[in-house]
Amino acid sequence: MAENEKRIKTHRIRCLSKMKMFLLAITCAFVSKTLSGSYMNSMLTQIERQFNIPTSLVGFINGSFEIECVKEVKSLMWMYVLVGNIIRGIGETPIMPLGISYIEDFAKSENSPLYIGFVETGAIIGPLFGLSLASFCANVYVDTGSVNTDDLTITPTDTRWVGAWWFGFLICAGVNALTAIPFFFLPKWLPKEGLKSNADIIKNDKEEKQREEVKKKKDGITKDFLPFMKSLLCNPVYMLFILISIIQFNAFVNMFTFMPKYLEQQHGKSASDVIFLIGIYNLPPICIGYVAGGLIMKKFKITVKQAAHIACWLSLTEYLLHFLCFLMICDNSSVAGITTTYNGMQQDLYMENAILADCNRDCNCPTKTWDPVCGNNGVSYMSACLAGCETSVGAGINMVFQNCSCIQTSGNSSAVLGLCDKGHDCSMMLQYFLILSAVGSFIYSLSAIPGYMVLLRCIKPEEKSLGVGLHTFCTRVFAGIPAPIYFGALVDSTCLHWGTLKCGESGACRIYDSANFRYIYLGLPAALRGLSYIPAFLILNILKNRHLPGENASSGTMLTEAKTTKKESECKDMDQNSKVLNDNELKTKL
Repeated sequence: MAENEKRIKTHRIRCLSKMKMFLLAITCAFVSKTLSGSYMNSMLTQIERQFNIPTSLVGFINGSFEIECVKEVKSLMWMYVLVGNIIRGIGETPIMPLGISYIEDFAKSENSPLYIGFVETGAIIGPLFGLSLASFCANVYVDTGSVNTDDLTITPTDTRWVGAWWFGFLICAGVNALTAIPFFFLPKWLPKEGLKSNADIIKNDKEEKQREEVKKKKDGITKDFLPFMKSLLCNPVYMLFILISIIQFNAFVNMFTFMPKYLEQQHGKSASDVIFLIGIYNLPPICIGYVAGGLIMKKFKITVKQAAHIACWLSLTEYLLHFLCFLMICDNSSVAGITTTYNGMQQDLYMENAILADCNRDCNCPTKTWDPVCGNNGVSYMSACLAGCETSVGAGINMVFQNCSCIQTSGNSSAVLGLCDKGHDCSMMLQYFLILSAVGSFIYSLSAIPGYMVLLRCIKPEEKSLGVGLHTFCTRVFAGIPAPIYFGALVDSTCLHWGTLKCGESGACRIYDSANFRYIYLGLPAALRGLSYIPAFLILNILKNRHLPGENASSGTMLTEAKTTKKESECKDMDQNSKVLNDNELKTKL
């Protein structure tokens, strides 16, 4: 008896220790993979400027994770970034489906939501570091060390500025390599958490051995693959959940990928400032929401039906709040010849022949050059030449242009490098947008764990790995790959002035139509997410009409553990009754 108790105690310590080690390892893996992903997304604008490519091509590079001018030396160098992103995607693909399935298989059912919440929190800590790293690198000039940065005439707020995007990739590669090491020392199987008796332990050991023997006998694709696929495809809740995920991932991939570009263009901030603000405002609320969602699931033993309702209504609340973002607007930058006339009046944004005016027509200025200056009249000009400036004083970023014939002021007309600031009101709109984004991020992340538990609990235990893998595959193929490409093409359609390559072809966009960019960035995801609530309400209706007796959050799927517990209780009662009868018989004989 003492030996059995000692064995059970040793088993529990071993199980707890290995599960915690795996939980720590998979969390670190999520941190490293999301560190790389968030850094990549944050540096897309820098890559676009470095290689002078349109946003649609940048979207293709970003989408490659999920799988122009030939005269310039650097024209095809972006291919290296593309190939690197494809390799990163191949390496990171198994982490999500296999890691989550591993936890769900070997953790106690009431603990798995909390554990998954911790893992998802790690997926937010990674971007926190990734965005901080991106903010630092975006503020460092790309060729630092090889050029004298004191001679630069551009600042990080300039659309031609290129940050040291390459530096962060070296750090991300090192972190990924380090987090892979612990997995070499973890076992293929873990004892199931919560085994209380010696019989349970022996039974668990036998099941592990049987699984190993079956695995050795089967070569290639397992015999259960087709039956499992058929079962999953015939599961209405599971298939509707995949449809919801595809639609919502299309919306969120677009919003997250192009958020730095959107805030730069709308509010006139530098890439480093924008990336830093995104990390500060959005990621901590998401971390809190994931952990809180897992704790709520564990504390109140939320059922699958309740989890579905929580996920749906919280997500819908955040969706409705999203529409307030349409009120937080900033006007286009006043650029003479593009958004305004040289007299300071609004003009048609897509007029091609308004760049030249009487004040600069005799200056022989190039009309495609983008070297903006801000006049002391509050209007920006595409170049000092187009502003009609005749002289300059100072050097580098402190250069001041004077005697500018196109700048109409009462005193001496002058201009400084860069676009004019958008003003205090626009800065306040940015703060309101970020606060609303933080509130929305918390509400949505609070619904994430209950929603994910619906996915895990609506399929059979033996189908979980395939089910989670198929879910990940579908979201990447139908959302992760195409979304950045078509969204990037739509963003390109709002461009007002393109940069030019040395051979004369179009390069990266320099200024966008703020209003149309806003409608696309906020409107398209809103339309997509609105469609996703149709299958969401269908799931609620299916779960409402489906009889799930004994369902609770602590059940491995829906009924398995409840039946097992009931059976064990009945067996104990029978043993106790049998013992009482035997005692009575013995007393009677005596």
